[in-house]
Amino acid sequence: MKLKISVLGVLLFWCSTAIFSQQPMPGPQPQPDPIGENFFPPELVMQNQQTLGLSDVQKNTLKTEIRKAQTRFTELQWQLQDEGEKMVALVKEEHVDEQRALAELDKILDLEREIKRAQISLVVKIKNTLTAEQQARLQALKGKPRER
Repeated sequence: MKLKISVLGVLLFWCSTAIFSQQPMPGPQPQPDPIGENFFPPELVMQNQQTLGLSDVQKNTLKTEIRKAQTRFTELQWQLQDEGEKMVALVKEEHVDEQRALAELDKILDLEREIKRAQISLVVKIKNTLTAEQQARLQALKGKPRER
């Protein structure tokens, strides 16, 4: 199995996780996410700039933060790809060296933790850039089904 993650893929995966799930999946219903429901995906903010009445300062701040996050996600993506390939090579061996496999797993988990930390950092910065009124508008938009 080849581990492939793109920046867009990371963002899309991230936005589709429980943090931002807006539509229930078939089967057992996921529990509400009391943390994620208080944040806003970057795409939602970007798609609703006019509705929110973002100021030029807010737009520039958000662009800067999103660009920094994308750069960081790209760096982490390359590292995760590299470590994933190492893990695949280790487990393909006839006899897997448990210590090496666990050490490689630790590297992968550390990178995944760093990605999640960067994601939360971004949404915190986004929320802190918005006024209370803008946040209320976004909460209302999150509750509406998406138009196609």
